[in-house]
Amino acid sequence: MRTNLTKKEIINSIYMQLGFSKRVAEILLDDLFSIILDELLLKKKIKIPKFGTFILHHKNQRIGRNPKTLEKKIISERNVVIFRPSKNLKNFINNNE
Repeated sequence: MRTNLTKKEIINSIYMQLGFSKRVAEILLDDLFSIILDELLLKKKIKIPKFGTFILHHKNQRIGRNPKTLEKKIISERNVVIFRPSKNLKNFINNNE
């Protein structure tokens, strides 16, 4: 069972379905990713209708613990991306199992 969808597979899919050359499909995909990342850093939230919402969330510094050794360690503050699927995406996934 395959779990990863690679960039190359997405490019090949665009090439086969839309008829663009693989180079144009790669540029298109790279531009899409860069637009999403730039907007996420700028606005902290991106909503893609019928797909979901990407939210940039700040996590503060905290103390964590290694469950095996119980050693305490400081986890640094960082930004994480949270994805919340839309109702349409949830319905699509649950009706196509």
